[in-house]
Amino acid sequence: MSNPASLMQSMDARSRDIFRQIVETYLETGEPVGSRTLSKGGIQLSAASIRNVMADLTELGLLDAPHVSAGRMPTHAGLRLFVDGFLEVSEAGGKDRSEIDARLRSAGRDLGGVLKEASSILSGLAGGAGLVSSPKTDAPVRHVEFVPLSTGEALCVLVTENGDVENRLIRVPAGLPQTALIEAGNYLATRMKGKTLQDASRVVREEISNHKAQLDTAAADLVERGLAEWAGALPGQQRSLIIHGRANLLEDAAAAEDMERVRQLFDALERQKGLLDILDQTREAEGVRLFIGSENSLFPLSGSSVIVAPYMNAQREVIGALGVIGPTRLNYARVIPMVDYTARMVGRVLDQRGQE
Repeated sequence: MSNPASLMQSMDARSRDIFRQIVETYLETGEPVGSRTLSKGGIQLSAASIRNVMADLTELGLLDAPHVSAGRMPTHAGLRLFVDGFLEVSEAGGKDRSEIDARLRSAGRDLGGVLKEASSILSGLAGGAGLVSSPKTDAPVRHVEFVPLSTGEALCVLVTENGDVENRLIRVPAGLPQTALIEAGNYLATRMKGKTLQDASRVVREEISNHKAQLDTAAADLVERGLAEWAGALPGQQRSLIIHGRANLLEDAAAAEDMERVRQLFDALERQKGLLDILDQTREAEGVRLFIGSENSLFPLSGSSVIVAPYMNAQREVIGALGVIGPTRLNYARVIPMVDYTARMVGRVLDQRGQE
């Protein structure tokens, strides 16, 4: 496709108006748009003249006809041109801002709770799947313990010096004595206090692998499980990925080819490393980034759009990212500012937690 700026210059006012109305109608309905729809919608041209313009736009690669006799719908290139050249993005709406503020405040002090609520907010308001990557934990550890729950479950609790609380639910063998939980907690507390999670994990794992840790088998297994959970179960990443709203991605899947695209997308969602890589691309940019269709190497065939934004700490350092995955006909005018506002509010909430 040509440069978007040069394409805009090559289009006359009539072509731009028809193109804009086609994209806006498609984003609203999800259906191809025909010339009769446009002529009834206020464009003062005959249906034949509109079809000629639509044919020109199709030759430019901006529109596509899914069937011979059907109307036109924007290609991924057309959507990119629309977002860059036609879309007017303002601040998030007052109703959306109020809901985001209230729900993030109600999430409490727990870091995991705040991030899970942010993912749920994005999923519910945007109508796609909400993504949030947890921040890399660089603060020294203050406290560690294992709390017994119901049979077969225990809670791993880690508190950092800056007040972050990480809770992870793990499975434990039935009948595990409480002494093993106490032993594992005491061992980690002495090894991890004052160290970052990354440094402490390395020390603990070396001791266990070299059989230098004075732990019985059950306690050593608990320590390994806790470290894996706190690291997000992604070796080397030191963070986790939270996804809400996968079911929303099924709503537009009517035809067999749509279901195949959703299956490919679900497969990609399971590859958390790739998703974290996509979110990490926001570290080099300020504000919101948008990937449409094949612009995203992780979902090139899924017909999806990804909207992501970084969130920052009090020092304006990017520590994580969040976003939305949805169909290419997302309501970009609403979702883009919503993602941006949620990222800013998550950063503010985390900053307030650190000051408590």
